Parts: sequence; structure tokens; C-alpha cells
Amino acid sequence: MAWAKSPAARQYFFSTHFWGPIANWGLPIAALSDIVGKDESMISPIMSPTLGAYSMVFMRFAWRVQPRNYLLFACHLTNAAAQTVQTGRFVNYWYMGGREKRHPLGAPALDAVDKVKEKAGEAVKAVKA
Repeated sequence: MAWAKSPAARQYFFSTHFWGPIANWGLPIAALSDIVGKDESMISPIMSPTLGAYSMVFMRFAWRVQPRNYLLFACHLTNAAAQTVQTGRFVNYWYMGGREKRHPLGAPALDAVDKVKEKAGEAVKAVKA
């Protein structure tokens, strides 16, 4: 408790070494809430692995910077793990049969809808050109 009242504690709590990671916790909290509450069809196949790689890079930075920023490291470790889970959910849903398990009767219809949307998009581009 004596440290919390010391000038060193005030210096730490009023620095970017503390507030940067605190502000950055929005990313892993959002990813964790998406794991629980979002449908797999809404997962971005580009953004989730990108955010995972970003977090892995900054985990190394948080470890290498002196003094080590354990709060930033924990934030990016949590985000990298959450984004890995999200990427796994995406792969399972689209490529490992998760879509057919979730929509056993509607999967062929959903495929047909996707094909129609693709053809309509091509037709719109052809008309505009």
C-alpha cells in the first residue's frame, strides 16, 4: 500500500506505459464478446488472422521494451488467443461442415443465394461498364 501512495506509483499510473494497454484492452474484450455472441457467418476471414498477427508482433514489442510492459503483453496475448479462436470458428463454419450442421436443410439454398448474389454483382458491373 505504501507503493500506491509513492511518487513512483503516480508516475506509473499517469504514463502511457499504463494507459496505452488499458485503452488497448478494447480489442480483446470485443473479440471475446464476439466469440460468445456472434454467428460464425459474420467472422471476417481477413481481419481475424490480421489482428492475431498484429497482436503477436506487439507481444514481442511488449516483452522487449524496457521496462517490460506486462500489461500490454497480457492484452495482446489475450487478443491473439481470441483471434485464433475466431479464425478456427470461421474455418470450421465454412470449410469443415459447421454450416451444414447449423443449417442442415438450408445449406443448399444458402449456396444458391450466394451464387445469385455473385451473378447479380457481375451483371451490375457489366451494365456500369
